Amino acid sequence: MFKYFPTNYVWNLSVNLAIEMGARIGEIEAMCAPLQEAAKAPDAAGTQAFRETWVTMADTLCELAAEDEARGRLLSAGEKYRRASAYLTTAERLQAHGSAGRMAIYQRELALFQKGLRLLGDPMRRVEIPYEGKHLSALYRPADGLKPGQRAPILVQLNGLDSTKEMKYLVGLPAWLAQRGVSSLIVDQPGTGEALRLQGLTARFDAEHWASRLVDWLETRDDVDPQRIGCEGVSLGGYYCPRAVAMEPRFACGVAWGANHDWRDVQKRRLEKEGDFPVPHYWAHVCWVWGAKDTDDFMRIAEDVHLDGVVEKIRVPFLVTHGEKDSQIPLKWAHRTYEQLVNSPKRELKIFTDREGGVQHASFDNSINAGQYIADWVAEALGACTATR
Repeated sequence: MFKYFPTNYVWNLSVNLAIEMGARIGEIEAMCAPLQEAAKAPDAAGTQAFRETWVTMADTLCELAAEDEARGRLLSAGEKYRRASAYLTTAERLQAHGSAGRMAIYQRELALFQKGLRLLGDPMRRVEIPYEGKHLSALYRPADGLKPGQRAPILVQLNGLDSTKEMKYLVGLPAWLAQRGVSSLIVDQPGTGEALRLQGLTARFDAEHWASRLVDWLETRDDVDPQRIGCEGVSLGGYYCPRAVAMEPRFACGVAWGANHDWRDVQKRRLEKEGDFPVPHYWAHVCWVWGAKDTDDFMRIAEDVHLDGVVEKIRVPFLVTHGEKDSQIPLKWAHRTYEQLVNSPKRELKIFTDREGGVQHASFDNSINAGQYIADWVAEALGACTATR
């Protein structure tokens, strides 16, 4: 793990995530060098300083991109807009719910992400799936070389507690899957991204309630093979995904990128100051995500967020992965999920070690080897290709 700030795990997590989204080390140095003292400050003061330097870098990149555009250099402009969106994502993620200007940063990040990838010629497109009289926003990335009328397998990809579809897209799994002939649907499910911020849709333990609507929508598409729809979830998605696959039999396989078998127990340990927090203002954040009135209400909600008696219902191939040195979710929960996958015809437990990297939570320290392992496994499970096509 790259530890720019010796005493601040949350900020180090954010910097590592930014690197995985394509940050440049010189820009990281420029943004983080002024923050050494702020990294030791309380959440409110520290995160404001963090926000200012990262937003300033995004502003600079946008100015440079506009100059590129004026000269017709659209690929250069697109890369700068894409990177600016990643820096805004990093800044927004650390802010407290309701803090002044947070929503404006988020909406600007969405716009820059779309503009950057459009100028780069990326085939990804934003889609909306009807849900509860509103919609769930998602990013659809077709498999490489997909011809009109051709149906491809697809992997539905779910956020964790504090990630967004743009973060997951930029880390790279959709591109790695596309190379292997698998399409992607990266979703802001209830409690995350646009669903939470723009639609007011909070998280719920019964993930199948919204996951089934995703499958309904995919079955209407003429470029998706309805018999080969898989599901993957990262971090808290390591709870949502197994729950969805267990309760929605139309999923053909599942992957937990970071097992999260008993999130209720993790919360109890966090109340006792055990384990690292993923974001500042943690308890206010989880209350916002889950629609809880206060911490006591949230802890009551969290009692349902576990997989005991659930994963036994999974009857399709399932991959459980975990980082050997995960300091947020204990490794024992990966073993628990695997042990209870007794009815899966092909279950696998993959622990990422120092040898291949990806040892931290959800492999944020080095996602490419872990992510490509997952991409290969998914391609094999869904009958796609893992060799040069």
